[in-house]
Amino acid sequence: MNFNLTDKDIITSAGHFDIEGNVVHLEECHNGHINRTYFLTYDTGRRYVMQMVNTDIFKKPDEVMENIVGVTEHIRRGYKAKGIDAERRALRVIWTKSGKWGHVDRRGIYWRMYDFVEDAECYMKVESAEMFEKVGFAFGQFQRQLADFNASVLHESIPNFHNTEWRYANLEKAIAENKSGRAHLIPDEIKFALDRKHITSFINESIANGSLTLRVTHNDTKLNNIMVDRESGEGICVIDLDTVMPGSVLADFGDSIRFGASSAAEDETDLDKVYCRLDMFEAYAKGFIQGLEGSLSESEIRALPMGALILTYETGIRFLSDYLDGDVYFRTEYPDHNLDRARNQFKLVADMEKKMDEMNAIVAKYL
Repeated sequence: MNFNLTDKDIITSAGHFDIEGNVVHLEECHNGHINRTYFLTYDTGRRYVMQMVNTDIFKKPDEVMENIVGVTEHIRRGYKAKGIDAERRALRVIWTKSGKWGHVDRRGIYWRMYDFVEDAECYMKVESAEMFEKVGFAFGQFQRQLADFNASVLHESIPNFHNTEWRYANLEKAIAENKSGRAHLIPDEIKFALDRKHITSFINESIANGSLTLRVTHNDTKLNNIMVDRESGEGICVIDLDTVMPGSVLADFGDSIRFGASSAAEDETDLDKVYCRLDMFEAYAKGFIQGLEGSLSESEIRALPMGALILTYETGIRFLSDYLDGDVYFRTEYPDHNLDRARNQFKLVADMEKKMDEMNAIVAKYL
């Protein structure tokens, strides 16, 4: 993905999409770590988002786009049926002039384009419980809008992405191979991870026995993947749909809590500062459950706190596995960065375990 592109290169590729007018301004968006994103303004006054898809990560971009088109058109039809304008409430994929979802240029770069969501912005940090509740409501609405979508028709854009059993097996392999030679330095962290093997099968077994439903899941439900209306502060549009796949709602809920209800950044090294904020947990849970509008079963809703625990644990063992493998996946800024991240997530897991009864009681309030 290390291409030296000029503005002319980007504008030339943009010319393959079915858009009126000419580009008069182009700027790169530096948020996000996977795809390269550009904002294009046309002489018609319209703005668009153009992205270079990272095909090192998303090896089958047409399948990713098929998922995105299917999901976004389903959401747009739902709004239309209710007489609601979906213009800013669901991403709209811009097709190419040849009727495709993306354009492959002479370098082999896969480009795609969306309408720009005007008068809205995304945030990198949760600024208040009120904001987190609104984000929770938006992600709950996303689940409600797709509750009648057949998740089994979706492709797995990243196989086993939130398969905790598979992640645990990778950890065992990383410990056994010990490519970095670091395993003897971290016996406590390894023991913590291995002692919780029993939670790794919870989601898969619950789907198999019917207590959880296979649903359309976003799989990256961080704050910056919601466009927030500047005037109302409401979350209006879910973005970054590359990882939309079949899965469990517990993963979507859990990843939001892991990110937004933690008291500290995920690489905070002072572990006394790391804990699960119950006020933020309640704000998000309230908004999320209200946004669902009854589209989930009671057993799924009651299991939501377990999703927070599992996704935090899963993230921790991913950091630990990468540390043992020699830091080959996650970008690091210093030698023990992945280890610090793993310790941070494990501290959050331990705190969630202590607070699980309180978390369950909070969720029960909103049933």
